[in-house]
Amino acid sequence: MDLLHSQLAALQQKLSFVATDPIDWKFYVQAFSWGVTLFESYLLLRQYPLYSKTSPPEVLANHFDAEAFTKSQNYGKDKAKFSLVTGLFKQALDSAMLHYGLYAFAWDMGGRTIAYFGYGSEYEILQSLAFAIVLFVISSIPSIPLSAYQTFVLEEKHGFNKTTPTLFVTDLLKSWAIGFVIGMPFLAAFLYVFGWAGDRFVPWLMAFLLAFQIIMVIVYPTVIQPLFNKLSPLKEGELRTRTESLATKLKFPLKHLYEIDGSKRSSHSNAYFFGLPWSKHIVIFDTLIKESKPDEVEAVLAHELGHWYYMHPTKLLCVSQVHIFTILAMFPAFLHAPQFLRAFDFSEAVSARPPTIVAFLLFQMILSPLEAVIGIALNFLSRQFEWEADRFACEIQERLSAPEMKDMGERLSRALITLHVKNLSTLWVDWLYSAYHHSHPTLTERLKALQAFQAKMDSAAKKEL
Repeated sequence: MDLLHSQLAALQQKLSFVATDPIDWKFYVQAFSWGVTLFESYLLLRQYPLYSKTSPPEVLANHFDAEAFTKSQNYGKDKAKFSLVTGLFKQALDSAMLHYGLYAFAWDMGGRTIAYFGYGSEYEILQSLAFAIVLFVISSIPSIPLSAYQTFVLEEKHGFNKTTPTLFVTDLLKSWAIGFVIGMPFLAAFLYVFGWAGDRFVPWLMAFLLAFQIIMVIVYPTVIQPLFNKLSPLKEGELRTRTESLATKLKFPLKHLYEIDGSKRSSHSNAYFFGLPWSKHIVIFDTLIKESKPDEVEAVLAHELGHWYYMHPTKLLCVSQVHIFTILAMFPAFLHAPQFLRAFDFSEAVSARPPTIVAFLLFQMILSPLEAVIGIALNFLSRQFEWEADRFACEIQERLSAPEMKDMGERLSRALITLHVKNLSTLWVDWLYSAYHHSHPTLTERLKALQAFQAKMDSAAKKEL
């Protein structure tokens, strides 16, 4: 542990310029954030012309009729327009909040709020909670009309919306309530651990955040999600039999098999699993069950179980820990730099003892370009995991010595095509846009890879004969 702290201290020495050099941090945050937003807008402009193509990629030509392809293109075009406008609007809003000192205003409002109840500035955690609430209200209200437009205009236009105005408002209030019930104690505990551990906070906060992530793995599907969707045991039948048989053969620790009423809000489809290493749960959207045959849903689940088999969630968790460690290791240099907060219009009194939550929030803004690059790297890693899970589904017959599963790759291909047709997913995708935004390979890429996997297996089988 001492070696770790000595290395962290050495890093702080290298970052000492943060506290000594006269740097216009507000300008850099503005430049960085606008740079990221304009780059994302550029990517949308690269992608947009592809929505004018009149026929699907050659590998998909036999699977998409003219009507389905046209609907997909129109949906993609409308989503791109919406993303472009909302991206620029939100950035303009964030930029205005920075320019006019709304973060300093929110901190002062938080102080006045707790002062009304008889608490002073020495109660930093309490003021931080009030600051978070004020900032949440300021930033959330302008986004409500955008969310309503997306739900009741964009999604409605293309036949996906199932949400009623009452359900929309109810979901909004539920999400705010959950954010308050979970977010406030989390933030208070985060700041408490930070203050308690002092300069040696990094390993303690890492342990706290890891514990929180593990707790949320349990709490979200069992407590939070049921507030929005109904999870019912999957009915007896071919799909349940296939799923339980597949899980048993792979020694997947299946505890519960659920059907979720995703159609309550949208006609989009999906399937996933969650849980602790010794107790897993599989959730299948009712829309997927309705739109695909049982053997195709089984292929989708074989892909999902491929993620479990190769421990992809665990690997991503480890990568996230490295990411969090890097951020926390650099943070003290900004926390102990009064002029850093002064650049964002905070008073000398506040800047002399920078509040942890404020310094951390502004520090994350500094990291926005780095986070964009890290996002691309994580997408690349995620796509590699998707290839691996697809290959697992194709090779499952060999792993289980189950010849009845030899067409699993073909079934997965049909299921993916059905999902893309029903979800009106984009078929023509710019490579740079995909690298930045997509955690999954495109449908064209996946179908070609599945065909290659299947051809390789067929060739190997012929050689054995």
